[in-house]
Amino acid sequence: MTQTAHGAPRTAVAFGEVYGADPEGVWAAPGRVNLIGEHTDYNDGFVMPLALPHTTLAAAAPRTDGVLRLHSGGADGGIVELRIDELRPAPQAGWAAYPAGVVWAMREEGLPVGGADLHYDSTVPTGAGLSSSAALEVATVLALSDLYGLDLPPQEAARLAQRAENAFVGVPCGIMDQTAAACCTEGHALFLDTRDLTRRQVPFDLAGEGLRLMVVDTRVKHELGDGAYAERRAGCERGARALGVRALRDVPGVQLPEALAKLADEPTVQALVRHIVTENQRVEAVVACLDAGRTRAIGPLLTAGHASLRDDFKISCRELDLAVDTANAAGALGARMTGGGFGGSAIVLVEEAAAAAVGAAVTEAFAAAGHATPRIFEAVASAGAHRIE
Repeated sequence: MTQTAHGAPRTAVAFGEVYGADPEGVWAAPGRVNLIGEHTDYNDGFVMPLALPHTTLAAAAPRTDGVLRLHSGGADGGIVELRIDELRPAPQAGWAAYPAGVVWAMREEGLPVGGADLHYDSTVPTGAGLSSSAALEVATVLALSDLYGLDLPPQEAARLAQRAENAFVGVPCGIMDQTAAACCTEGHALFLDTRDLTRRQVPFDLAGEGLRLMVVDTRVKHELGDGAYAERRAGCERGARALGVRALRDVPGVQLPEALAKLADEPTVQALVRHIVTENQRVEAVVACLDAGRTRAIGPLLTAGHASLRDDFKISCRELDLAVDTANAAGALGARMTGGGFGGSAIVLVEEAAAAAVGAAVTEAFAAAGHATPRIFEAVASAGAHRIE
């Protein structure tokens, strides 16, 4: 039985304890790690996430009085109660803004969504760059879709979840995280073109090849990251305008030197452009390696991606750099930060026989540097959002 299936009865029981009635069902949406393709999604580029076995569970029941009640087993405080006809976009703080934004986004598009009682439990680490917010949003979309008989397809669920985060919560994220939560399949990484949303499930059975993908959650999130995401996105858009293209996706790798020359007077934008163009190339190279059965060959591409995020995008931090450098020195095939940056997690591709030694080396390096003990676990390509009870 999966981790998700084990948690469903507990989530249903918790719903009853909070609301005094049984839920109509329990839905799950996973966190994700991004194998390669960082910050390319809002540049119309390529990404390659995979779903984690860690999930957000939503137990839900409809209401007929226009009231939305939200409760989380992992958050302080009691029930958050809102009226659905009073929901308005505004920069929000707190976890409840994400499911509230989903209800707003669905109603804004004319979907017949009414009130609901929702209780959430989650095993997705927050602040770790593993898309706990997208898991929360997509689980909510799925629950409401079923409660109100909408039968939304997975990609539409992802789009609505992204709109909630962009327009209601005020985070200018791309669509990768929500698509990963909604559309990934077990045993595969998802190759997604974020411009036209075409996607392909690429087999990713590391255990069958004697490999592991380890996640190193540094357990840190630096304040610098709060506004830096929006700054990076604005810089990329400025670069696209300066180069006369719709998005940086439209700058071919062979034309990168010419593009960088045009941006010589804006070195910060120049560096952002270099990362996006080369990162798209790395995604395509990783897909080619996996298609050819050369999984070990993606290791250096992961490490190159980290260097680009560190040096050009400047969103790494000392903990992430230490995790990557230590893992590689201890024998990993490759490693890089994953997620938005300034903390969160790194991923490490390693031979199964070396996984314990590499993990121990990272833990020891963090202790020697005076950092918090990292949380290290295996990333296993898992299923996307689904109803489980």
